[in-house]
Amino acid sequence: MEKILIIGGVAAGATAAAKARRLSADAEITILEAGADISFANCGLPYYIGGDIKSRSKLILQSPESFKEQYQTTVHIHTAATQIDRAQKKVYAEDTRTGEKKVFEYTKLILAQGGKPIAPPLPGADLDHVFQLWTLEDMDRITAFIEDKKPKTAVVVGGGFIGLEMTEALAKRGLKVSVVEMMPHVMGIMEAEIAGFIQEELVSYGVSLYTDKALAEIESKQVKLKDGTRVEADMVLMSIGVRPTLKLAQESGLELGNAGGLLVDETLKTSDESIYAAGDMIELEHRILGKKVRIPLAGPANRQGRIAAENALGKTHAYKGSIGTSIVRVFEAVAGTTGISLKAARAEGINADAIVVHKEHHTSYYPGAEMVSVMVVYDKDTGTILGGQTAGYEGADRRLDVLATAVASKLTVSDLSDIDFAYSPPLGNANDAINMAAYTAENRITGFSPALTASELDYYLVDKKPLWIDVRDVFSFERAHVEGAINIPLEILFTEMNQLPKDKLILVYDQTGKKGHQALRLLKGAGFDQVINVSGGFISLSNYVRAMTPKGFGLDLPAPEVKTLGQTETENSEPVVQEEVTPEPPAGPLVIDVRTGEEYAYGAVPGAINISLDALEYEIESLNDKDRKIILYCATGARSAYGVQLLQAYGFTNVENGGGLSRMMARVRSGKL
Repeated sequence: MEKILIIGGVAAGATAAAKARRLSADAEITILEAGADISFANCGLPYYIGGDIKSRSKLILQSPESFKEQYQTTVHIHTAATQIDRAQKKVYAEDTRTGEKKVFEYTKLILAQGGKPIAPPLPGADLDHVFQLWTLEDMDRITAFIEDKKPKTAVVVGGGFIGLEMTEALAKRGLKVSVVEMMPHVMGIMEAEIAGFIQEELVSYGVSLYTDKALAEIESKQVKLKDGTRVEADMVLMSIGVRPTLKLAQESGLELGNAGGLLVDETLKTSDESIYAAGDMIELEHRILGKKVRIPLAGPANRQGRIAAENALGKTHAYKGSIGTSIVRVFEAVAGTTGISLKAARAEGINADAIVVHKEHHTSYYPGAEMVSVMVVYDKDTGTILGGQTAGYEGADRRLDVLATAVASKLTVSDLSDIDFAYSPPLGNANDAINMAAYTAENRITGFSPALTASELDYYLVDKKPLWIDVRDVFSFERAHVEGAINIPLEILFTEMNQLPKDKLILVYDQTGKKGHQALRLLKGAGFDQVINVSGGFISLSNYVRAMTPKGFGLDLPAPEVKTLGQTETENSEPVVQEEVTPEPPAGPLVIDVRTGEEYAYGAVPGAINISLDALEYEIESLNDKDRKIILYCATGARSAYGVQLLQAYGFTNVENGGGLSRMMARVRSGKL
């Protein structure tokens, strides 16, 4: 009979025990857990502190008693393994409460000791108001401190997953939160233009960011940074990373790897034939890089626990490795990553490129559409997808899962372009953001549409002085634009491009990258050879600037929108009041903007009145003179064309379609209106 001994519970260990029992009805299965809890939802701890999860008991997944009843597994909590006698196949342990010594025999041993939060030896790190979050006990201590001491300010050290989740949790508890991050931006594993989206959300909710700064000292009511900055802190949360728990394995003579974890083969076997390992303590093969890395994530740990149990019981299930898919939600913003970044790919010598698109997560005409950002990293030589990142308020998780599947399956950008995704107006687009990303990547690969991402652009421009052309509408341009850019809206670019120099590098951008591509093709067709489109357009540029200080270009942005916790979108925004229609003086044409009230409020032709296309028929009588000159316009000229037909059907004789807003504003500037 097999004696399966597992050291460590929670994700990998508890999963291994459950799988082992399903595989073998008669194996003797024992778990040794040094802590008080054998299986709990450690990923849910910040959400209990923040109040999203109301019941603490929901975080407790199994107890020693329930494990015994459900899986016929003996669980010893508060039991720390102190020595492995590999020759005798015995583990020596000690009760952490009483000091009682215990000995356990095994035929197969599974190590699942995970890791521990890194605790830097800083002055003040041992003060009572300094915390880490790893266990239920940690969570209880933080909760009790907030309730008893009622702190008003908090500093979170570390802008990774747990750090940002705890930032939100503490803000929801009413604290003024500051984040200190040593990297140039939070979520250092993500590209700056994805992290910038998260940083804007943090600032919108009143979080102070101290990026590219390191903690030097913790005091009773503040922290001191290495540059001398002092930040108020009634409490401090340390969240700077996780170190694998390797003392037992190391002292037992098990081989460690170059990445700093316990070395295992593809069956998760260690250097000892009878000992397997899983979870945060091991190093594993990265499926893209093909080398050993550490990826301390819950998903891989659970899968590794299953596989370790299978192989300990005689199976030969090979673990294929991980691609590091991970995601975070901060307040309402979501961002995630999978595979490798462009920087990592190029560092490995891969001939890689990347593109970014921004597209509504479902059809733009269906209420509630939110922009979702998709970055795809690919091998230029083969088109194989190496990684990707997504961000948005809606739909980022769905697109990230698609990219993760593509990375794991070694799909190419051409494969992605041809996939049929689920579509219905409330749920998606006929051409999904993933399809559009694939088309954009194909265009860059073939040279049909030369492009650079914001991060590439920054370094590309170090010794260059290009002509920037902003092809957005004039109102968008006036709110913010790249320093030195000229504004030529796409709708009038054809008539204006003869004034542009053909011997100069031109960088073109719009809001999302789509119209920038159209502008590039128009310029290329007219003989302009040195044209590059900014991948992702102004959204990518602004997100990048929210996260980094650019070296190659300047862009001043307005302060982010101020948001308040618990405030709905309706409460958080001023109602748009549609302008009342009033008869114009006899002289001059009547200009009617047939866009929605919201679009009109963003910016309109001077003197124009707003009657949306939907309301136009009901306002016919208020227009009075059917022979008067009337000019209709909208965003592109499409809706205004329908408006012209409608007025003509009612007998209006002098009606003109003025086209899109940009064309109308060009008429205003030229004095032709």
